[in-house]
Amino acid sequence: MGKITGFLEYQRLQEASEDKESRKKHYREFVLHLTDEETSVQGARCMDCGIPFCMSGCPVNNIIPDFNDLVYKQDWKNAIETLHSTNNFPEFTGRVCPAPCEEACTLRINNDPVGIKSIEHAIIDKAWSEGWIKPQPAAVKSGKRIAVVGSGPAGLACSQQLARAGHDVVVFEKNDRMGGLLRYGIPDFKMEKWLIDRRLEQLGAEGVSFRTNHMVGQAAVGAGNAGVTMLDAAQVAAEFDAVVLSGGAEHARDLPVPGRELEGIYFAMDFLPLQNRRDAGDKNVADLWARGKHVVVIGGGDTGSDCVGTSNRHDAASVTQFELMPMPPDVDKNPVWPYWPQRLRNSSSHEEGAHRDWAVATKRFEGSNGKVEKLIGVRVQWENGKMQEVSGSEFEVKADLVLLAMGFISPTHSVLTSFNVDADGRGNAKATTDGNGCYTTSVPKIFAAGDMRRGQSLVVWAIREGRQCARAVDEFLMGSSTLPR
Repeated sequence: MGKITGFLEYQRLQEASEDKESRKKHYREFVLHLTDEETSVQGARCMDCGIPFCMSGCPVNNIIPDFNDLVYKQDWKNAIETLHSTNNFPEFTGRVCPAPCEEACTLRINNDPVGIKSIEHAIIDKAWSEGWIKPQPAAVKSGKRIAVVGSGPAGLACSQQLARAGHDVVVFEKNDRMGGLLRYGIPDFKMEKWLIDRRLEQLGAEGVSFRTNHMVGQAAVGAGNAGVTMLDAAQVAAEFDAVVLSGGAEHARDLPVPGRELEGIYFAMDFLPLQNRRDAGDKNVADLWARGKHVVVIGGGDTGSDCVGTSNRHDAASVTQFELMPMPPDVDKNPVWPYWPQRLRNSSSHEEGAHRDWAVATKRFEGSNGKVEKLIGVRVQWENGKMQEVSGSEFEVKADLVLLAMGFISPTHSVLTSFNVDADGRGNAKATTDGNGCYTTSVPKIFAAGDMRRGQSLVVWAIREGRQCARAVDEFLMGSSTLPR
């Protein structure tokens, strides 16, 4: 694949980005894909491995060596056909995926990996610009109706696959727009939302129906506006031949310390979607801003990084980010190849400015007149997997706005309980991915996929589960399936 000696001749080339000071003044994407020639050179670096670990490192098992070779040869049309054979939405993953495929790349042993994510980004953008991506409606209808509850990447991938298999699919979304956490969990500067709208047009042309402002379950938890139609789960189950639960993991992890009740302390997902709504042109959005405030973000993951980037764009007075775990090593290569390494990762938001600190626990919040003014923290050390406070290490920082970004525990429980679906030990829908009846819950004809089944995870994992769940539903309804596994 690629050029036989390409990995010896060419270096990895990063995608260009707008200057960090300039991009903080807007909420648009600022990463540019490589040119055709640059992408070809990156494809040339693929090594024709005997065992392409990149494919197993990729949750959707993209056929990476093949599309690398096709791009090297400038055969873009076959490249997008190959990419789409495993991934419904490369424009999403090509922007927001952390690229586990690259950590599994054989070159990662002693060199920079192939720029697989940048190649994927270039392929899909070129395919759209050339008009190669068209609706693919089913030639024959099955007469079966399927309800998909949740319109994030798992729900949309599942819906598209089922529609192409000939089924009538209705997607229910509690918010006022489709896209789930793609729409309201990812800032526009990482992924602009017209990308979702463009795919929705394709899905609609393929026969998928969308119903926004519809909450299936007991309570409209986290609904985006007041005009939400409540649907009885039993009625939905009775009206459809199968139901797929594909909502996101929205039950955020809390921080039960003294002072938590003070005004100015919010979950990240109380803060981030507001800016997405402003970007979309919504009026009367809640007046929660970081402008002029000393912002403290608790949690060092992607959601915390998104809070940092949004706060900087709000022109915060300062942004501090705390992580409970110790600072990971800043290693050049992959010490646990081909598995995912724990390494220091700096996001584009961190480059724009933030004070980051590790091995810090929050003791309490303090303030006056009911508003938070400071955070009292303490240093911690880890021994044999156990955390201990470092004696005499307490400190305080200014905090006018505290954003809790410590991850998500489980999906909204009301959806599971309303369908009488059993939960696993972590509060997710209990459904296996092995053997017969995979993705089936404890209730017949009720399936679960994505965060609803596996818990908080990546967009690429959601797409994989949505695709596999679609095959399981198709087999359940038709006895067999031609959909890919």
